[in-house]
Amino acid sequence: MANSAAPALGLRDGDADELDRLLRSTSTPAGLVRRARIVTLAAAGVANSRISEVVGTSVPTVLKWRSRYLHDGLDGLLDAQRSGRPRHLDHAGVISATLKPPPKKYGVTHWSSRLLASHLGIGNATVARAWREYGVQPWRSGTFKFSTDPELVAKVTDVVGLYLAPPENAIVLCVDEKSQIQALDRTAPMLPMQPGQIERRTHDYKRHGTTTLFAALEIATGQVTATVKPRHRHQEFLSFLRQIDRTYGDQELHLVMDNYATHKKSAVTEWIAAHPNIHVHFTPTSGSWLNLVEVWFGIIDRQAIRRGVFTSVKDLNAKIRAFINGWNDRKHPFVWTKPVEEILKKAQPKTN
Repeated sequence: MANSAAPALGLRDGDADELDRLLRSTSTPAGLVRRARIVTLAAAGVANSRISEVVGTSVPTVLKWRSRYLHDGLDGLLDAQRSGRPRHLDHAGVISATLKPPPKKYGVTHWSSRLLASHLGIGNATVARAWREYGVQPWRSGTFKFSTDPELVAKVTDVVGLYLAPPENAIVLCVDEKSQIQALDRTAPMLPMQPGQIERRTHDYKRHGTTTLFAALEIATGQVTATVKPRHRHQEFLSFLRQIDRTYGDQELHLVMDNYATHKKSAVTEWIAAHPNIHVHFTPTSGSWLNLVEVWFGIIDRQAIRRGVFTSVKDLNAKIRAFINGWNDRKHPFVWTKPVEEILKKAQPKTN
């Protein structure tokens, strides 16, 4: 009889541990868990009728999975390939359609999963799965800009080399200006942060003018020399260079700057030429991100300007100076790590 006469099911080497793993895993499909329990109980010598009661199935089903295990091992417990209508369009076909622009009749710039599904005559869940599988995100867009500077390689090599191996007994300063900083005042007082509630401010504001921040970042220490000016002409920039000269005296200085027009005015270049201790290194066109002071500008913007409330330009300037004083008390070095080869690989357009 099938009830109790069946001998204990002999397991293959290593299958006991795998069956235990299947039974313990929360991600094992319910059907596979049931079959694993049947085989585990059968291996323990439990009668087929008792297994059917414990697992909640019929004795013929118990006999079926005993037999499947005897012939095929654990592979015999898996679902057989089901027959039926094949998938109408495989994932590669979905991606191929996604990478083509939508027909003009739709009047859209990119596909949504529902629009593409309707276009292909399939379910939008299929489209979504294909996009996840291939890492395609039609709803997202970014920007890029390739440098057209004919001296790109030389300038990148020069600036990065300066960061990675600065000359002995010399100071490397990254110099630039952050212009058009707005003194924005809110129309109502800020609501401070509270437990369970973030800081809040009104969506509208009052404009009280703008200021320009000139800054020189000493990369070895993080020290910032700075000033604020109402404008950012070459006259203001030259005045800032004189401030740098007074701050550092006769020390050898290497200034990293971008190609902004005010940095190349004749009055500026003549002044630099008259100071042999000052050496200028220009970043390539469309490569101002190589200037580390841009990183520091991001820091002051996030920590002091973007969420600040300023009742006047004078107030804005005072708070910028306060941040700089606090920064110089807690400053840290700025370390460049990306090699020239990796930068050039991304900065230059690919050619076929």
